[in-house]
Amino acid sequence: MDDIVTEFVIESLEGLDRLDNDFLALEKDPGDAELVANIFRCIHTIKGTCGFLAFSKLEAVTHAGESLLARLRDGTLAVTPEIINALLTLVDAVRVIMAHIENDGSEGEEDHDALIALLASLHPDSETATRAPTAPTKVAPLPDPELRATSADASIRVDVALLDKLMTLVGELVLARNQVLQYTSKSNNTPFNTTAQRLDHITSELQDSVMKTRMQPIGNVWSKFPRILRDLATTCGKQVRLELAGQETELDRTILEAIKDPLTHILRNAVDHGIERPTERIASNKPEEGTIVCRAYHEGGQVIIEITDDGRGIDPQRVLQKALASNLVRPDEAMRLSEGEILNLIFQPGFSTADEVTNISGRGVGMDVVRANIEGIGGCVDMTSTMGAGSSLKIKIPLTLAIIPALVVTCRGVRYALPQGSLLELVRLEGDAAIRGIERVRGVPVYRLRGHLLPLVHLDEVLGHDPVEPEAGEDPIVNIVILQGDGRRFGLIVDEINDTEEIVVKPLSKLLEDVVVFSGATIMGDGAVALILDVLGVALATGVAERGDRPVRESDGDDARPRGRGVPLLVAELGDGRRIALPLDTVARLEEIEVARIERSHGGDVVQHRGQILPLLHLADVVGVPRAEGENGILQVVVYAHDGSQVGLVVKEIVDIVDDDFAIQTFEPGGPIVGSVVIHDRVTDLLDANAAVEAANVRLYRAPVGEGLRP
Repeated sequence: MDDIVTEFVIESLEGLDRLDNDFLALEKDPGDAELVANIFRCIHTIKGTCGFLAFSKLEAVTHAGESLLARLRDGTLAVTPEIINALLTLVDAVRVIMAHIENDGSEGEEDHDALIALLASLHPDSETATRAPTAPTKVAPLPDPELRATSADASIRVDVALLDKLMTLVGELVLARNQVLQYTSKSNNTPFNTTAQRLDHITSELQDSVMKTRMQPIGNVWSKFPRILRDLATTCGKQVRLELAGQETELDRTILEAIKDPLTHILRNAVDHGIERPTERIASNKPEEGTIVCRAYHEGGQVIIEITDDGRGIDPQRVLQKALASNLVRPDEAMRLSEGEILNLIFQPGFSTADEVTNISGRGVGMDVVRANIEGIGGCVDMTSTMGAGSSLKIKIPLTLAIIPALVVTCRGVRYALPQGSLLELVRLEGDAAIRGIERVRGVPVYRLRGHLLPLVHLDEVLGHDPVEPEAGEDPIVNIVILQGDGRRFGLIVDEINDTEEIVVKPLSKLLEDVVVFSGATIMGDGAVALILDVLGVALATGVAERGDRPVRESDGDDARPRGRGVPLLVAELGDGRRIALPLDTVARLEEIEVARIERSHGGDVVQHRGQILPLLHLADVVGVPRAEGENGILQVVVYAHDGSQVGLVVKEIVDIVDDDFAIQTFEPGGPIVGSVVIHDRVTDLLDANAAVEAANVRLYRAPVGEGLRP
């Protein structure tokens, strides 16, 4: 409310300042109807707002003035010097009350009854019209100037176009600053270097100040949500409550404009698809009224927006069936998709789970546009959902698009800029580490980073250059920039990593709009032009967005696999230091399953997963070690294809995927462990998963013939 009151005082005082001149002009030209209308609107606006804010004294004074002005506007009363004097006295009285509101929140102790009576006596149809007009009422003087209202004096209204031009000029100043700093690194002129440092400091402060003038709270966008939600809920026959948090979180106005429509569409989807009808919620032991929470906050130089509902959640199996029916995914691909990948299908163009087309949804247009718009401003969107509990959509967007920090890298002698918002870390491999550190899994180069296999992308290949082999006798050096695009991590191999620098983003020509690996251009400190790499575009162009930091699947193609290498193996740890390996081509996918979801059926553990019953086999039981408890209540599961069915093999941790010629020592046939091999200096048992499943007498569940993937 403090912010609302301050804004009310500022706008009211601005209007009163205009009224002084309007009254003087009206006194010279009493017949100017437009002036009378302007004065009436100003007093009417103040009266209406002060009533909402419970300023009763101010409301009474302005109401009396409004009644008099209404007669002047209607032409039933002529402008006279007495009326002008009375209305000027009204303006002074309103200023006094405003000063008190500004200083201490009260309306002051002054008595304005005489002024109200004077204004009423000037009405031709007033009860006091028969009285002789009284002398102008003396208004209490304004408070001391150390105490007068300061909000109006401390703020001005500036045209948005002027702010945009100012931002452009600051961007050019940043470029000039960068060029000057480029020379200081090579100069021994102390006075020049000192002046350059001063220029750098002033430019940075000016940039921060101008950026603040463009920042607006996200509440400006959210203020329209309650009405939108009310209308949607009424149309859909639902009861929905909206909770907003972080309305004061600020973004650049250009970012706000870009996310306005995506956020509105997400809210519409949450009401239409997420929140159940009251009868459904009662049947599910939920309150009749659903809840949608919009939350915004700053994190890591970005703005995070979360929209969460407590509705029915998204059924992965239904999403998968809709995607198959719409030919958005092939049946063989569908079997290998993880639950997270299935949920991401909702962002595909043409996808909709609605059974019929309505004026709200059903046309398959919306979520793909949401993702495109958010990614178009350098952001990303991620969806999570739990059946019966609701869904959550998280959006990460930059604070601004005009000037951003970036990492400068070099490829084939040409510099490129990478936005730091997508940068995770830097890795440099030299000598033997550069040779052995990079492996290949089915033809895809990967790097093992703290237990995770990251797919690698060569920037020179992305740009269409042929790979360059190191010269004989030269120690190989590999520079890897670890990035994140579309929620997936990958490594970008570059020739050199230079320095970080604040860059001014310049849009690309329309001729280059279809080149997805670039998002813009900038001018470097030496005046050269550098292209800005679009991290998401690189991920999509190279297929990394589909693979990400997870094992590469068999569907990535045998043709790319180097010849003469061993059979790829999935390595997992079971506990007590025991490791097992099994052929990767028998693995359908990897999953994480909550321990709380495990049930018992026919004497064995099962879990309802993706619309099917998935039997579980704890491999720890097979080899005779304690079962894994599951970190944070989550079990690692290898989904194994067995005789037309699937079995979840529970392990403690997925360690690696290896593809090499190993010296395998085999055992006598007859058990689930058929041999051992040394992998990464550790003895690892080779598992015959078929034998393990049969020995444990795991009950298998098969899909009915002709029913596809349905259980």
